[in-house]
Amino acid sequence: MAEEVLKVKRSGEFYYPIYFENDFQGLADAVRAEGLEGRTVCIVTDSNVAPLYAEEVKKQLSMAADRVFLFSFDAGEANKNLDTVQKLYETLILNKMDRKGILVALGGGVVGDLAGFCAATYLRGIDFIQIPTTLLAQVDSSVGGKTGVDFQQYKNMVGAFHQPRLVYMNMAALKSLSDAEFACGMGEVLKTGLICDGEFFRSVCRAKTSVQSREPGSLAAIIRRCCEIKAGVVERDPREQGERALLNLGHTVGHAVEKLMDFRLLHGQCVSIGLAAAAAISKSRGLLTEAEYKEIISGCMMFDLPTCISGLKAEDILAATKNDKKMDQGQIKFILMKGIGRSFVDKTVTDGELSAGIREILK
Repeated sequence: MAEEVLKVKRSGEFYYPIYFENDFQGLADAVRAEGLEGRTVCIVTDSNVAPLYAEEVKKQLSMAADRVFLFSFDAGEANKNLDTVQKLYETLILNKMDRKGILVALGGGVVGDLAGFCAATYLRGIDFIQIPTTLLAQVDSSVGGKTGVDFQQYKNMVGAFHQPRLVYMNMAALKSLSDAEFACGMGEVLKTGLICDGEFFRSVCRAKTSVQSREPGSLAAIIRRCCEIKAGVVERDPREQGERALLNLGHTVGHAVEKLMDFRLLHGQCVSIGLAAAAAISKSRGLLTEAEYKEIISGCMMFDLPTCISGLKAEDILAATKNDKKMDQGQIKFILMKGIGRSFVDKTVTDGELSAGIREILK
């Protein structure tokens, strides 16, 4: 579907395509179109995704590759670490992967982040392809070139910017997601609208019924709009020197909750909790009206996303935010909302304001 391809500028070098498809049948042609045929390919996936799609993707890639082999690891954020990276390095070395080799990330955000980081660092950088199979990965993590792994209890602390050569999205893969995984992706969808497109946020909420029933047309439109927004931000700020920080709306508190819960909550669920805290702080500053605040909370809840958490202490969440990788000379770059769809970076949020926002999500 050539007319469906979205082009993303890759750090001033060249553009890479995002394919929106309903199966994997066009994967080999996409690889050939980017001049990547005839190479050795390693598919990186996890124990959840491998039984569903690994063989089909391997079959398709084999039509354009010289050789294809598989690396699979146990699913879950707990395995997005340097131990798994080391095992992947060893697999690549034993399979004699050279600088012309390609890593293919087949799975959700964990797989994409880890495979992308390995691609960025193996032999000082090789090509990789994103094949995201979750809603969260399709609308967010597969686009933009952020890669990384967790270090001890610190999320995404080790990483690199490394853009994919292409992104291939199979919309049909979303049918296999659990309700919790689907809701997880909706957390990033709503975040995207709250950043810079209030009408998009509201249109998603109005389309609740068709979205929740996973109607292909509705999902395709939502995913494409999220990719357009993120691609635009990434093109203007590929290495997060300014505007790209807006994509972290809800993530400062969200990441803190995610770590303290030992990743028992999914990323998008934690982002939703973080959005609620950011909305509370924005409201306390007079940037959001009461009606807008309630609209944000309601929007999250209608897609089965949490806006509060129990079992944690406010002081522990506050302390965890201090370990966030987005700190700037000891000051948190917090994302606030001045109305729905108008977010901005603020470095003046005090510990008192942050604590008050955290207490709102603990109610």
